[in-house]
Amino acid sequence: MNGDPNLDFEAQLLAWWRELGQVKHGKWMRRALEGLWRLSQADLERLDWKIIAGAIQDMEQGFRVFQPYRRVRKIALFGSARLSPQSPDYELARQFARCMGEQGFMVMTGAGGGIMQAGNEGAGADHSFGLNIQLPFEQSSNAFISDSPRLIDFKYFFTRKLFFIRETDAVCAFPGGFGTQDEVFEALTLCQNGRCPPIPIVLLDHPGSTYWRAWDAYVREYFWRTDLISPQDVELYTLTDSVAVACETIRQFYRVYHSSRYVQDYLVLRLRQWLSDDVVAQLNREFQDIIITGEIEQRSAFPEELGDDTGELPRLAFRFNQRDHGRLYQLIRRVNELAASDNDHPERR
Repeated sequence: MNGDPNLDFEAQLLAWWRELGQVKHGKWMRRALEGLWRLSQADLERLDWKIIAGAIQDMEQGFRVFQPYRRVRKIALFGSARLSPQSPDYELARQFARCMGEQGFMVMTGAGGGIMQAGNEGAGADHSFGLNIQLPFEQSSNAFISDSPRLIDFKYFFTRKLFFIRETDAVCAFPGGFGTQDEVFEALTLCQNGRCPPIPIVLLDHPGSTYWRAWDAYVREYFWRTDLISPQDVELYTLTDSVAVACETIRQFYRVYHSSRYVQDYLVLRLRQWLSDDVVAQLNREFQDIIITGEIEQRSAFPEELGDDTGELPRLAFRFNQRDHGRLYQLIRRVNELAASDNDHPERR
C-alpha cells in the first residue's frame, strides 16, 4: 500500500493496519509491528530505542538498494583495508573482481580501501555494491564506489553483516586482520550449521604467500584433529593462489545446482536441469549416510514452492540429517560433476 500524501503519518498507519489482511506479506508486516508495540510496553531505555531505530533504518536502505538485483548472483569480497594498491593481494583482488564482473556476477565489498577498493575497481561501478560502515577512522568509501546508488552507509556492524550474508551467493576472502577473520568465520559458522544456504567460500592468496595455508593448518590442527569440528567441515572452503581457480570454483558451484530450501521435512535442491536415473542412483549410493530415511528423489516442485521464479526447475528432495553440511557440499559438487550441462549463465539466480 502506498501512503497518501494528504494524510498525516498516524492516519496512514491506521489505514495501512486495517488493510494488512489484503496486503502481500501482510502477515509478516503485522508481526513486525506487533513486536514494536510489545516493546513499547517494556519500559526500554533511550539507548535501546536508538538501537532499534538505527537497525530498522539500516535494514530499510539495505533492502531498498538490493531489491532490484535479487536475481543476479553476488560475491562478498573480504580482506584488509590497509593494503596499498602496490601490494600483490590488492592486484589479485582486482583481477578476481574483474574476472567475476566480466562473467556477469556482481561484487559486494565493505566500500573502504585496500582489498575493498580493489574489488570495486576490478568489478567496475556497474557491477559493484559498497556496504560501508560508519567508523571514526579508517573507513570512508573509496573512489570507485563513492558516487554509486549501490553504496549503503550502515550504522551497525550486525546489520551490515546481515546483508553480506543475506545477499551473497559466494564469499572470496583475501588476507586481512580481525575484521576479515570475523567475516570468514561467521560465513563458515552459518554454513556449518545450515543457517544460510550452501555457498562457495574461497580463500585466495597471492602465489608464494602462506596466509591462508597457515590458517588452514591451524584449523586442521586445533579444530579438526581435536574433534572441535566435523571431519567434513573443511569441505566448506577452498584454498587457492589462482584467480582462475577461484573464479571457476564459484562458477562450477552453480553449474547445475541453483538453490535450496526446506519443504515439510525435506531438503530440496533446485537444479537447472533434470538428471539421468543413473546419476540419481549413484548419488544415493554415495550419500546415503546423510539421509535420515528414504532416498534422494528427483521430482518437480512441491505445491508449497509453486508461484515463485523457481517453480519450473527440477528438484532433488531428501530427508537430510541437518548435521553433515560438509557432506552436503560434496553432494552439490558431485551433482555438478556428474550432470552434463550447457548452462552458460550461473550468475542468474
